[in-house]
Amino acid sequence: MSSEEILAKASLLPPEKRALLAESVWESLEDPFKAPAQMNEEAALALALQRDHELESGQVKPVSHEDLMARLGR
Repeated sequence: MSSEEILAKASLLPPEKRALLAESVWESLEDPFKAPAQMNEEAALALALQRDHELESGQVKPVSHEDLMARLGR
């Protein structure tokens, strides 16, 4: 079942059940917003340099904020 199909079925649930479902899905994620601010300065710098290298080498492609929001359906 695709995420679109799941979303369509979930949107038919009463608000209380949708809230419980959303909470359950959210809690199943492993710290999705572990911020670099939670790293020490040395680790944050190493991560920044690694990401810069990935962009410069073409290993990854940058995504604009607008594209990211569109991909997330927001």
